[in-house]
Amino acid sequence: MTTALAPHAIERFSISNDPTWYEAFPDVALTADGRLLCVFAECTHHGDRSETRIAVCHSDDRGATWSPKRALTGLHQGCGAGHYNCPRITALRDGRLVVVVDRLYSPEMSATPEECRNVLLFSDDGGLTWSDEQLTPVQGIVPDRVVELADGRWLLAAHYKDLHLGRLIQRVWWSDDCGAQWHGPAIVGDQEGLNLCEVSIVEIDDALVAFHRENSGDGQDCYKTVSYDRGETWSSAVRFPLPGCHRPVAGRLLDGRLLITHRFMHGGKGWVGTWTQNTFAALTDAESALARQRKDAWARIMPLDFDRSLQSDTGYTGWVQFPDGEVVVVNYIMDDAPKAQIRGYRFSLDALYIA
Repeated sequence: MTTALAPHAIERFSISNDPTWYEAFPDVALTADGRLLCVFAECTHHGDRSETRIAVCHSDDRGATWSPKRALTGLHQGCGAGHYNCPRITALRDGRLVVVVDRLYSPEMSATPEECRNVLLFSDDGGLTWSDEQLTPVQGIVPDRVVELADGRWLLAAHYKDLHLGRLIQRVWWSDDCGAQWHGPAIVGDQEGLNLCEVSIVEIDDALVAFHRENSGDGQDCYKTVSYDRGETWSSAVRFPLPGCHRPVAGRLLDGRLLITHRFMHGGKGWVGTWTQNTFAALTDAESALARQRKDAWARIMPLDFDRSLQSDTGYTGWVQFPDGEVVVVNYIMDDAPKAQIRGYRFSLDALYIA
């Protein structure tokens, strides 16, 4: 059921709320004919992957109603040995859909890169049927979407923990033949004293900007790095004015500005019930994304949702924009459910300001 909060504000709706599964880590794509596809993980718990599966559902009425979820992968039982983690979905310009999901062959999130593999699944019928998994050489966890550049190059990024250096490192691979062959990796983010991960890469004219989660757990800003050679080399990291930014999901809006949805993680004592209560949406522009200093960038930050649960867990998002400008966001959240659920949000950019 859709609940309108106020004129020009956010409409919230349920996508999937199955009390038998911990439903989490969603993403969304929009096809040329207006279908929304939402993919997400089903697992025992955020901290327990003894059973995992990837699910998909769709909406043909802009998110007002959703189909029953369907299994995109088989059910995997037992941590390690290839359990599923975080899916992402992209609507390609040739009409196909592609989902990437990382499969972990270790029960530890600090597994070596070789234990963190990424597979692709394709659909050419609007998400009704899907190909078998296609293994890529991409090693790491929590991949970015498959990013399709204007010239046709595909980028696919993931991060891992370097146990020798003791920090997270973000890398990217690229393909110039629609995924048949991959090259790289290039290091997108690696800086002493920082844990850069969960990148979101955006194309801005002749540049690529990568927005990173900083994972030290003390509420640091988002960081960004920039590439001017189609992703093969990257700048050093620069702070961006999104405090406590976890899992940024960035993209260009139709008017050329950028929207970044993200978890707000303020840091401090404790984890359970304190660290993942809020999901935000931030508006910024290309000039800010390319700025060389934090003080030269701006962002207008809007609260998207608040998790009321004492075991709050929220803030992995995906979003798309319809041709008329309306934005749809997907998110996972505990809130009023016994386990995490998938929730959607719909708003126009008027929700971010009053002229």
